[in-house]
Amino acid sequence: MGIRVITIKTRGGKLAENPQLDQLEKIGLNIEELIEKINKKTEIYKDFDITVRIVVDEDTKEYDIEIKPPSTTSILLSKVGAREPSGDPAHKKIGDLSMEDIIEVALMKKPVLNTKSLRSAVKVIIGSARSIGITIEGKDGKQVTREVDEGLYDEIIAKWEKKWNEL
Repeated sequence: MGIRVITIKTRGGKLAENPQLDQLEKIGLNIEELIEKINKKTEIYKDFDITVRIVVDEDTKEYDIEIKPPSTTSILLSKVGAREPSGDPAHKKIGDLSMEDIIEVALMKKPVLNTKSLRSAVKVIIGSARSIGITIEGKDGKQVTREVDEGLYDEIIAKWEKKWNEL
């Protein structure tokens, strides 16, 4: 039979019955179990529209669930309640986020970030926030990145390391 790929657009953590899942039920997959796994995997994206790809080996009934998270910019804008990035991020700020917020975004983006550690992911997200006019803890992203390198945020990053490794 081969490999079948089903792509579904949904809200994070809120997949319910979906007509496209009927195809997988015909192959012999347990749809309730599949929905539960998808909802658990996507609960971190609540309030966001996401794309879920289910890649199924029709012969073995084994499958992988792939999540395409929302863009970093859309997550950051949502966090600060802004509609669009600053046209002049060096001079016009659109909001401020806590380091916890930055870590949360890094966790959400882990599937597509090309980083091995949470610390590196945090620095990537800080750079994205800076580029659209968002400060962190009231400071410019460049300064916060230096502070991350100096170990100022080691404790808070360590607190989230386990979750990072579980994703």
